[in-house]
Amino acid sequence: MIVINLDVMMAKRKMSLNELSDKVGITLSNLSILKNNKAKAIRFSTLDAICKALDCRVEDIIEYTED
Repeated sequence: MIVINLDVMMAKRKMSLNELSDKVGITLSNLSILKNNKAKAIRFSTLDAICKALDCRVEDIIEYTED
């Protein structure tokens, strides 16, 4: 199972969903879907923008765990 740890990284960086949305250029709704592990897919360009905004690596946000 793929787990999205966006909320963890946002907390570490003390960044709100609104602030991240402004920096990344995607809607609050789409960020919320991603943050709550409801997303079915993510574009590499979006992932790249999130990593830049949060100054982190992909593996800080996306984690694989066995079911």
